[in-house]
Amino acid sequence: MKVAVVGGGSTYTPELIDGFARLRDELPVSEIVLIDPDERRLALVSAMASRMLRRAGHPATVSTSATVDQGVAGAQAVLLQLRVGGQAARNVDETLPPACGCVGQETTGAGGLAKALRTVPVVLDIAERVAKAAPDAWIVDFTNPVGIVTRALLQAGHRAIGLCNVAIGFQRRFAAHLGVAPERISLGHVGLNHLTWERSVHLDGQDVLPRLLAEHGEKIAADIGLPAALVRRLGVVPSYYLRFFYEHDAVVAEQLDKPSRAAEVAALEESLLRMYADPAVDTKPELLGRRGGAYYSEAAVALIASLAGDRGDVQVVNLRNDGTLPFLPDDAVIEVPARIGSSGAAALPVDPVEPLYAGLISHVTAYEALALEAALHGGVDRVTDALLAHPLVGQASLSAELAGRLVAANRAFLPWAGDGAVPA
Repeated sequence: MKVAVVGGGSTYTPELIDGFARLRDELPVSEIVLIDPDERRLALVSAMASRMLRRAGHPATVSTSATVDQGVAGAQAVLLQLRVGGQAARNVDETLPPACGCVGQETTGAGGLAKALRTVPVVLDIAERVAKAAPDAWIVDFTNPVGIVTRALLQAGHRAIGLCNVAIGFQRRFAAHLGVAPERISLGHVGLNHLTWERSVHLDGQDVLPRLLAEHGEKIAADIGLPAALVRRLGVVPSYYLRFFYEHDAVVAEQLDKPSRAAEVAALEESLLRMYADPAVDTKPELLGRRGGAYYSEAAVALIASLAGDRGDVQVVNLRNDGTLPFLPDDAVIEVPARIGSSGAAALPVDPVEPLYAGLISHVTAYEALALEAALHGGVDRVTDALLAHPLVGQASLSAELAGRLVAANRAFLPWAGDGAVPA
């Protein structure tokens, strides 16, 4: 089986390679193609990947390509993990909004919108190339903001599924708290990408969430950055990203007082690349754990294996709503447990969602629809409307100011935002 990785020069790629190596019985990959325009990174990362596979005794070969058309030809799965503008653009996403009093984050709020504006057109171009060179391939999107990007791909008719590591991370942490194998844990995971809640945690079919909160509530709350009293009162476990909503002002104050995560990651990446350049290094460095993206590799391998092998198991993915959450339009992209087979993902039934969560889900879904319109068609007015619809912005003068500043900061990545008139 051939797997292509677009954005394969990422310092994260060895984590993915480690997943392929450790889970080789689940997914017999014979060829991995890393695709990236950055020749330096591609050379370092591909050499590291080859050494890792050799050490693990894995028979897959690693090759590289600077072009999508050549790299994806004949692939059965294409993984997207690109970052348009690199960490420099991410730094703007994280630092510009706090200067205006808003959360600065690369997937949520104004920063997430900026990333969507840069990313959606690039991903859609890649997907069109995949459709021509590997028409039967599944596109698995890790690229943030996953919900908006996956919606763009599905709206354009591509064979795509979005994937996030929040659910598998919770599964692993809950299993550790309970001292059981992760496979025995299933989640009542519901919401949108980076806007989800665990409303139940089943161990061998029995809901043990009340026990988890009673015995490990302080630790769980600390992991997600929320007060333990709030988590216990809600009786659910919000994802870490809900902190940007539930503790907005505190987060902004923190962000104004410390360097951005982008600056931290940029420094980590240079250290990792130096390690990858060492021909003696053939296992993923411990430092990679600080890079982020824990368990993505396991989630990706499991998803591809189920798509290729028609396994019919249940995994948490991003897919079209199609009535699963009746208060959302069918073309919204939601993140819920789904049964995975060769024909794709089919969402499992979801219990009615309480107003406290359904209201926020509806609000952010409306923003995502407007964000996608802005990413597809451009225009400062569309960007302003999307920000006005976002619950983390939502004020007219602030939305207009942020829209102008975000467009100006990202002008190099937005063909419609040239030096001349900007379309409305």
